[in-house]
Amino acid sequence: MDFNEITKMIAVFAVPVIFAITLHEAAHGYVASHFGDKTAYMLGRVSLNPARHIDLVGTIFLPLVMLFVSGGRLMFGWAKPVPVNFRALRHPKRDMLWVALAGPAANLVMALGWAAALKVEALSGLGGNDFLVQVPLAGIEVNLVFMALNLLPILPLDGGRVVVSLLPDPLSVSFSKLEPFGLPILLGLVVISSYGYDILGKFLNPIVFASKSVIATLFQL
Repeated sequence: MDFNEITKMIAVFAVPVIFAITLHEAAHGYVASHFGDKTAYMLGRVSLNPARHIDLVGTIFLPLVMLFVSGGRLMFGWAKPVPVNFRALRHPKRDMLWVALAGPAANLVMALGWAAALKVEALSGLGGNDFLVQVPLAGIEVNLVFMALNLLPILPLDGGRVVVSLLPDPLSVSFSKLEPFGLPILLGLVVISSYGYDILGKFLNPIVFASKSVIATLFQL
């Protein structure tokens, strides 16, 4: 993939990625606030302003560098995590489940929103190569991948929080101790999967493909 193709890819994916990150993080803060933890609310993180959630290194610099260095094969990054004081939740272990699932749920809702936009554009007669069609297609893809990725049962991802919430207390405590190793493990999986050993794909693809199938049926795309 040459420089021009990578530049076009960035132009198409920029808005969907920013919205995916912003609403995902805001959803965590909103649900945490609903269940009693006002930390994110007091810090202004229950917001649809992307600037409050973007991390300059994790959201912009690192993904762009990896995209160019890998020739478009690899992109990885993160947003500023919304601070949640789980002890402040009314029922910490139980409510953690809903706080964790709020992010992936927000991505699913956004995928449906992009699908609705795509349907409107398809009915208007726009072609598949039109920029205004490529953006909602990217929006569906980004949000479904982001949803599936965050459901991985690895801390500090949302799926890891779900596991902590569901495990009996002794196992939950033991599993929580693995959190410091979560990010290196995830980054390693991303790198390995991008070079032919698609470990992540075995987990992500069934979720993404099934979700796309449902969305395509719902909107007759």
